[in-house]
Amino acid sequence: MNQIKTLGALKATGYQSKSIKDELRDNLRKKIQNGEPTFEGVHGFENSVIPELERAILSKHNINLLGLRGQAKTRLARKMVTLLDEYIPFVSGSEINDDPFQPISRYAKDKIAELGDETPISWLHRNDRFYEKLATPDVTVADLIGDIDPIKAANLKLSYADDRVIHFGMIPRANRCIFVINELPDLQARIQVSLFNILQEGDIQIRGFKLRMPLDMQFIFTANPEDYTNRGSIVTPLKDRIGSQILTHYPETIEIAKTITHQEAKLDKIQTDTVYVPNLAKDLLEQISFEARDSEYIDYKSGVSARMSITAYENLLSTAERRALRNGTDKTTLRLSDFMGVIPAITGKVELVYEGEQEGAAQVAINLIENAIHTFFPAYFPKIERIEKLDEKNVYSDVIEWFIASGFELLDECSDQEYKEILDDVTPLEALINEYQPNTLPEDKYFLKEFVLWGLVAYKKLSKDRFENGYHFKDPFGSYINKL
Repeated sequence: MNQIKTLGALKATGYQSKSIKDELRDNLRKKIQNGEPTFEGVHGFENSVIPELERAILSKHNINLLGLRGQAKTRLARKMVTLLDEYIPFVSGSEINDDPFQPISRYAKDKIAELGDETPISWLHRNDRFYEKLATPDVTVADLIGDIDPIKAANLKLSYADDRVIHFGMIPRANRCIFVINELPDLQARIQVSLFNILQEGDIQIRGFKLRMPLDMQFIFTANPEDYTNRGSIVTPLKDRIGSQILTHYPETIEIAKTITHQEAKLDKIQTDTVYVPNLAKDLLEQISFEARDSEYIDYKSGVSARMSITAYENLLSTAERRALRNGTDKTTLRLSDFMGVIPAITGKVELVYEGEQEGAAQVAINLIENAIHTFFPAYFPKIERIEKLDEKNVYSDVIEWFIASGFELLDECSDQEYKEILDDVTPLEALINEYQPNTLPEDKYFLKEFVLWGLVAYKKLSKDRFENGYHFKDPFGSYINKL
């Protein structure tokens, strides 16, 4: 079909044009009937956002995706391209992708009137039918809708009263396409007003011209709910013209979060071949984001983007890779102490409240890591009671007593062999893991040993001090005495 080059040949095929909303609706119907996934690569929305989005498309609505940052709003919008026909015809040379059967621009109408069935036809692929604009305070009506072009008027020797001097903005040029405006509340109110006619009547108004160009478009807007009060708002008449408003959300489980992180993390194959990552480490990494969303130090209204876990995972592997390079080894296993390497990824992704600013961004990040360990610890080992009877032994007594007699230093960049020897010196750890995690993989055992130590620190049973290039673990009472 896309080999056809003239309007006459297109007519001969019996081709019938349809609006973009009908196009999206028809292709979505086919996918649903055939049991095909509609928004592949978007996880966690299968029973919430995606059904609502499908209903909006079936209803031929313009859509507003409302949610905090990092909730896949733009990704959802871009995925809608897959619901378009592969190719559509348009009048060759048209600035606004004129439908050969329903031309709306002066250029296309004149061309068809002049050439008839010999009018040249071009084809537009669906990947070229997606336009995106980030709303910023400096966006003008001319940028979006259009304006008079004096250069064009001079070159063509036309009067400013002639509509051929119009320079079309982004929206008319996106005719028969999906047009996304990101962060809609950032758009000034007077600019939002210019969208009224397009959304309701489907036409545009430029300067004093009596234009009636029924644009055929699918609008998708994205907005952060906090924007309604912090930076701007969506004016009420515009909200009234948007057919469906759909609320997005963050991943609700660790498993979904892990799937997203592994899909989006940009990892070098050398990294993945060099660094072995225990599954517990992946879980802990995702739990950091869950802890951040509940933290009293972080502004929950601003949200904690899924990008935090993605960049933190990249930093985590880079920390282990750097250590392997410095030690001259081709393989290494991730350590829990490597999590200190993700602090830059956390501090740049969270908005702190006043108490968080007082605590300090780096300390808040460390707290989040320790809170994640605190949360996961009871899933692997017996619960640590806050208050215990004097002289009564428990499952951790041997480990804690070992630190009363001695402590040890865990260096950031010690070799794998040195790392294992240091942890093997704490002999009660082996017995503890054999009893409560007997099915632990050999390659995960040392990460789990370190996890026990960090867990005892999180529950105030051991003390951990940072020095220049590592950590010093000791019993908390001894640490207190030393400080005195």
